[in-house]
Amino acid sequence: MNDRIISLTDWFQTPPGRYLLQWEQGQFDRSVVNLFGYNALQLGLPELHALAANRMPHRWLALPEEMLSAEDIPTGPASDSELAAEAAGESSSAIPRVALVTNAAALPFPEASLDLVVLPHTLELSADPHHVLREVERVLVPEGRVVVAGFNPNSFWGLRQSRARLMGRFGISALGLSELYLPEAGEFIGPGRLRDWFRLLGLEVESHHFGCYRPAVHSDKWLQRYAWMDRAGPRWWPIFGSVYFFVAVKRVRGVRLLGPAWRPRRASGTAPVTIANRR
Repeated sequence: MNDRIISLTDWFQTPPGRYLLQWEQGQFDRSVVNLFGYNALQLGLPELHALAANRMPHRWLALPEEMLSAEDIPTGPASDSELAAEAAGESSSAIPRVALVTNAAALPFPEASLDLVVLPHTLELSADPHHVLREVERVLVPEGRVVVAGFNPNSFWGLRQSRARLMGRFGISALGLSELYLPEAGEFIGPGRLRDWFRLLGLEVESHHFGCYRPAVHSDKWLQRYAWMDRAGPRWWPIFGSVYFFVAVKRVRGVRLLGPAWRPRRASGTAPVTIANRR
Protein backbone atom coordinates (compact mmCIF):
# COMPACT_ATOMS: atom_id res chain seq x y z
CA MET A 1 0.00 0.00 0.00
CA ASN A 2 1.16 3.53 -0.53
CA ASP A 3 1.86 5.91 2.33
CA ARG A 4 -1.30 7.93 1.68
CA ILE A 5 -3.57 5.12 2.84
CA ILE A 6 -3.74 5.85 6.55
CA SER A 7 -7.37 5.17 7.42
CA LEU A 8 -9.81 2.29 7.21
CA THR A 9 -12.02 4.32 4.86
CA ASP A 10 -9.22 4.57 2.29
CA TRP A 11 -8.10 1.00 2.80
CA PHE A 12 -11.58 -0.41 2.21
CA GLN A 13 -11.40 0.94 -1.36
CA THR A 14 -8.51 -1.43 -2.15
CA PRO A 15 -8.92 -5.06 -3.32
CA PRO A 16 -8.04 -6.60 0.08
CA GLY A 17 -10.34 -4.09 1.77
CA ARG A 18 -13.27 -5.06 -0.43
CA TYR A 19 -12.48 -8.73 0.15
CA LEU A 20 -12.58 -8.20 3.93
CA LEU A 21 -15.81 -6.16 3.80
CA GLN A 22 -17.55 -8.91 1.83
CA TRP A 23 -16.55 -11.57 4.36
CA GLU A 24 -17.53 -9.45 7.37
CA GLN A 25 -20.88 -8.46 5.84
CA GLY A 26 -21.78 -12.14 5.51
CA GLN A 27 -20.75 -12.83 9.10
CA PHE A 28 -22.79 -9.93 10.49
CA ASP A 29 -25.83 -10.91 8.43
CA ARG A 30 -25.77 -14.48 9.76
CA SER A 31 -25.11 -13.43 13.35
CA VAL A 32 -27.75 -10.72 13.81
CA VAL A 33 -30.61 -12.01 11.67
CA ASN A 34 -32.17 -14.04 14.50
CA LEU A 35 -31.39 -11.68 17.38
CA PHE A 36 -34.58 -10.10 18.69
CA GLY A 37 -35.31 -7.12 20.88
CA TYR A 38 -36.13 -3.44 20.46
CA ASN A 39 -32.91 -1.39 20.25
CA ALA A 40 -29.71 -2.11 18.30
CA LEU A 41 -26.63 0.06 17.82
CA GLN A 42 -23.75 -0.11 15.35
CA LEU A 43 -20.77 1.81 16.68
CA GLY A 44 -18.36 2.79 13.92
CA LEU A 45 -17.49 1.78 10.35
CA PRO A 46 -20.31 3.22 8.19
CA GLU A 47 -18.90 1.39 5.14
CA LEU A 48 -20.37 -1.79 6.63
CA HIS A 49 -24.14 -2.16 7.14
CA ALA A 50 -23.79 -4.54 10.09
CA LEU A 51 -27.48 -4.34 11.09
CA ALA A 52 -28.95 -4.77 7.61
CA ALA A 53 -30.29 -8.28 8.30
CA ASN A 54 -31.55 -7.51 11.80
CA ARG A 55 -35.28 -6.94 12.40
CA MET A 56 -35.32 -4.84 15.56
CA PRO A 57 -37.60 -1.79 15.22
CA HIS A 58 -34.92 0.70 16.35
CA ARG A 59 -31.49 0.45 14.73
CA TRP A 60 -28.93 3.25 14.83
CA LEU A 61 -25.48 3.91 13.39
CA ALA A 62 -23.24 5.92 15.71
CA LEU A 63 -19.77 7.20 14.85
CA PRO A 64 -17.10 7.62 17.52
CA GLU A 65 -15.63 11.11 17.51
CA GLU A 66 -12.13 9.88 16.69
CA MET A 67 -13.39 8.06 13.56
CA LEU A 68 -15.48 10.95 12.22
CA SER A 69 -14.93 12.38 8.73
CA ALA A 70 -16.75 15.19 6.94
CA GLU A 71 -18.43 12.79 4.53
CA ASP A 72 -20.07 10.90 7.39
CA ILE A 73 -21.98 13.87 8.83
CA PRO A 74 -25.57 14.12 7.55
CA THR A 75 -26.17 17.56 6.00
CA GLY A 76 -29.92 17.70 6.63
CA PRO A 77 -32.99 15.81 7.75
CA ALA A 78 -33.83 12.56 6.05
CA SER A 79 -36.39 12.65 3.28
CA ASP A 80 -39.74 10.87 3.47
CA SER A 81 -38.49 8.14 1.13
CA GLU A 82 -35.39 7.58 3.25
CA LEU A 83 -37.45 7.34 6.43
CA ALA A 84 -39.82 4.88 4.78
CA ALA A 85 -36.91 2.76 3.57
CA GLU A 86 -35.35 2.72 7.03
CA ALA A 87 -38.68 1.76 8.61
CA ALA A 88 -39.00 -1.10 6.13
CA GLY A 89 -35.47 -2.29 6.87
CA GLU A 90 -34.16 -1.15 3.49
CA SER A 91 -31.55 1.39 2.53
CA SER A 92 -31.45 3.76 -0.41
CA SER A 93 -27.63 3.61 -0.43
CA ALA A 94 -24.89 1.17 0.40
CA ILE A 95 -23.85 3.20 3.45
CA PRO A 96 -26.41 3.54 6.30
CA ARG A 97 -27.32 6.97 7.60
CA VAL A 98 -25.42 8.23 10.65
CA ALA A 99 -27.82 8.82 13.55
CA LEU A 100 -25.43 10.35 16.09
CA VAL A 101 -21.82 11.19 16.84
CA THR A 102 -20.65 10.21 20.30
CA ASN A 103 -17.75 9.41 22.54
CA ALA A 104 -17.40 5.62 22.37
CA ALA A 105 -16.35 5.53 26.02
CA ALA A 106 -19.42 7.53 27.15
CA LEU A 107 -22.45 6.38 25.18
CA PRO A 108 -25.57 8.58 25.51
CA PHE A 109 -27.83 5.69 26.52
CA PRO A 110 -29.15 4.75 29.96
CA GLU A 111 -28.05 1.59 31.69
CA ALA A 112 -29.53 -1.66 30.33
CA SER A 113 -31.27 0.00 27.36
CA LEU A 114 -29.82 -1.75 24.27
CA ASP A 115 -30.44 -5.31 23.15
CA LEU A 116 -27.59 -5.47 20.61
CA VAL A 117 -24.35 -3.56 20.02
CA VAL A 118 -22.02 -4.30 17.11
CA LEU A 119 -18.40 -3.12 17.07
CA PRO A 120 -16.82 -3.52 13.61
CA HIS A 121 -13.13 -2.65 14.16
CA THR A 122 -14.18 -0.12 16.79
CA LEU A 123 -12.06 -1.36 19.68
CA GLU A 124 -8.76 -1.37 17.81
CA LEU A 125 -9.28 2.24 16.73
CA SER A 126 -10.18 3.45 20.24
CA ALA A 127 -7.76 5.15 22.60
CA ASP A 128 -9.04 3.01 25.49
CA PRO A 129 -10.67 -0.14 24.04
CA HIS A 130 -11.25 -1.78 27.43
CA HIS A 131 -13.16 1.28 28.62
CA VAL A 132 -15.27 1.21 25.44
CA LEU A 133 -16.14 -2.45 26.03
CA ARG A 134 -17.02 -1.68 29.65
CA GLU A 135 -19.36 1.06 28.44
CA VAL A 136 -21.00 -1.35 26.01
CA GLU A 137 -21.57 -3.80 28.86
CA ARG A 138 -23.24 -1.01 30.86
CA VAL A 139 -25.82 -0.17 28.19
CA LEU A 140 -26.65 -3.79 27.32
CA VAL A 141 -29.71 -5.41 28.85
CA PRO A 142 -29.28 -8.77 30.61
CA GLU A 143 -28.93 -11.44 27.89
CA GLY A 144 -28.10 -8.67 25.40
CA ARG A 145 -25.39 -9.33 22.84
CA VAL A 146 -22.27 -7.60 21.60
CA VAL A 147 -20.68 -8.52 18.26
CA VAL A 148 -17.00 -7.65 17.73
CA ALA A 149 -14.91 -7.83 14.55
CA GLY A 150 -11.19 -7.06 14.52
CA PHE A 151 -7.85 -7.76 12.87
CA ASN A 152 -5.99 -10.82 14.15
CA PRO A 153 -2.31 -10.06 14.91
CA ASN A 154 -1.49 -13.78 14.59
CA SER A 155 -2.15 -14.03 10.86
CA PHE A 156 -0.47 -13.41 7.49
CA TRP A 157 -1.78 -9.85 7.47
CA GLY A 158 -0.86 -9.23 11.09
CA LEU A 159 2.68 -10.54 10.70
CA ARG A 160 3.15 -8.45 7.56
CA GLN A 161 2.00 -5.34 9.43
CA SER A 162 4.27 -6.08 12.42
CA ARG A 163 7.27 -6.62 10.16
CA ALA A 164 6.64 -3.31 8.33
CA ARG A 165 6.41 -1.40 11.60
CA LEU A 166 9.60 -3.01 12.88
CA MET A 167 11.51 -2.23 9.69
CA GLY A 168 10.21 1.34 9.74
CA ARG A 169 11.35 1.76 13.33
CA PHE A 170 14.90 0.82 12.29
CA GLY A 171 14.77 2.88 9.10
CA ILE A 172 14.96 -0.12 6.75
CA SER A 173 12.98 0.64 3.59
CA ALA A 174 14.71 -1.57 1.02
CA LEU A 175 12.50 -3.93 -1.02
CA GLY A 176 9.40 -2.35 0.51
CA LEU A 177 9.98 -4.03 3.88
CA SER A 178 8.66 -0.98 5.75
CA GLU A 179 5.53 -0.64 3.59
CA LEU A 180 2.39 -1.06 5.68
CA TYR A 181 -0.28 -3.43 4.39
CA LEU A 182 -3.10 -2.44 6.75
CA PRO A 183 -4.15 1.04 7.93
CA GLU A 184 -1.62 2.71 10.18
CA ALA A 185 -4.17 3.89 12.74
CA GLY A 186 -5.10 1.66 15.63
CA GLU A 187 -3.54 -1.23 17.51
CA PHE A 188 -4.35 -4.89 17.06
CA ILE A 189 -6.11 -6.66 19.93
CA GLY A 190 -5.44 -10.38 20.06
CA PRO A 191 -8.40 -12.77 20.39
CA GLY A 192 -7.02 -14.15 23.66
CA ARG A 193 -6.84 -10.69 25.16
CA LEU A 194 -10.39 -9.96 24.02
CA ARG A 195 -11.61 -13.16 25.65
CA ASP A 196 -10.04 -12.05 28.94
CA TRP A 197 -11.87 -8.72 28.73
CA PHE A 198 -15.15 -10.51 28.05
CA ARG A 199 -14.64 -12.77 31.08
CA LEU A 200 -13.75 -9.81 33.30
CA LEU A 201 -16.92 -7.93 32.33
CA GLY A 202 -19.25 -10.90 32.66
CA LEU A 203 -19.70 -11.37 28.92
CA GLU A 204 -19.90 -14.99 27.84
CA VAL A 205 -18.61 -15.89 24.37
CA GLU A 206 -21.46 -17.47 22.44
CA SER A 207 -19.65 -18.05 19.14
CA HIS A 208 -16.46 -17.06 17.37
CA HIS A 209 -15.09 -17.36 13.85
CA PHE A 210 -11.91 -16.56 11.97
CA GLY A 211 -11.76 -15.64 8.30
CA CYS A 212 -9.82 -14.07 5.41
CA TYR A 213 -7.03 -16.67 5.22
CA ARG A 214 -5.55 -15.39 1.97
CA PRO A 215 -2.03 -13.92 2.15
CA ALA A 216 -1.19 -10.21 2.11
CA VAL A 217 -1.34 -9.45 -1.61
CA HIS A 218 -2.52 -6.27 -3.29
CA SER A 219 -4.39 -7.20 -6.48
CA ASP A 220 -7.70 -8.91 -7.19
CA LYS A 221 -5.88 -11.31 -9.49
CA TRP A 222 -3.65 -12.69 -6.74
CA LEU A 223 -6.45 -12.71 -4.19
CA GLN A 224 -8.48 -14.91 -6.52
CA ARG A 225 -5.53 -17.24 -7.04
CA TYR A 226 -5.40 -17.87 -3.29
CA ALA A 227 -9.15 -18.36 -2.90
CA TRP A 228 -8.54 -22.02 -2.03
CA MET A 229 -6.96 -20.91 1.26
CA ASP A 230 -10.35 -19.73 2.53
CA ARG A 231 -11.57 -23.31 2.19
CA ALA A 232 -8.47 -24.94 3.66
CA GLY A 233 -7.84 -22.42 6.44
CA PRO A 234 -10.75 -23.31 8.76
CA ARG A 235 -9.58 -26.91 8.76
CA TRP A 236 -5.77 -26.71 8.81
CA TRP A 237 -4.95 -23.37 10.49
CA PRO A 238 -8.28 -22.16 11.91
CA ILE A 239 -7.00 -19.58 14.42
CA PHE A 240 -4.71 -17.81 11.94
CA GLY A 241 -7.38 -16.01 9.91
CA SER A 242 -6.68 -12.33 9.33
CA VAL A 243 -9.96 -11.31 10.99
CA TYR A 244 -11.78 -12.62 14.05
CA PHE A 245 -15.48 -12.38 14.81
CA PHE A 246 -16.95 -12.79 18.31
CA VAL A 247 -20.53 -12.86 19.60
CA ALA A 248 -20.82 -12.49 23.39
CA VAL A 249 -23.82 -12.46 25.75
CA LYS A 250 -24.19 -10.36 28.88
CA ARG A 251 -24.83 -12.69 31.80
CA VAL A 252 -26.22 -11.34 35.06
CA ARG A 253 -26.20 -13.55 38.12
CA GLY A 254 -29.54 -14.04 39.78
CA VAL A 255 -31.50 -13.00 36.67
CA ARG A 256 -33.54 -15.62 34.90
CA LEU A 257 -35.73 -14.82 31.93
CA LEU A 258 -39.11 -16.53 32.23
CA GLY A 259 -41.31 -17.27 29.27
CA PRO A 260 -45.07 -16.74 29.25
CA ALA A 261 -47.29 -19.39 30.83
CA TRP A 262 -49.14 -20.53 27.73
CA ARG A 263 -51.07 -23.30 29.54
CA PRO A 264 -53.46 -21.93 32.17
CA ARG A 265 -53.71 -23.87 35.36
CA ARG A 266 -56.81 -26.02 35.75
CA ALA A 267 -58.87 -25.66 38.87
CA SER A 268 -58.56 -28.76 40.96
CA GLY A 269 -61.93 -30.46 41.35
CA THR A 270 -63.09 -32.50 44.30
CA ALA A 271 -62.70 -36.19 43.71
CA PRO A 272 -65.54 -38.53 44.83
CA VAL A 273 -64.78 -40.40 48.03
CA THR A 274 -66.08 -43.94 48.57
CA ILE A 275 -67.48 -44.55 52.05
CA ALA A 276 -67.64 -48.14 53.23
CA ASN A 277 -71.01 -49.43 54.45
CA ARG A 278 -70.66 -50.44 58.07
CA ARG A 279 -73.99 -52.26 58.34
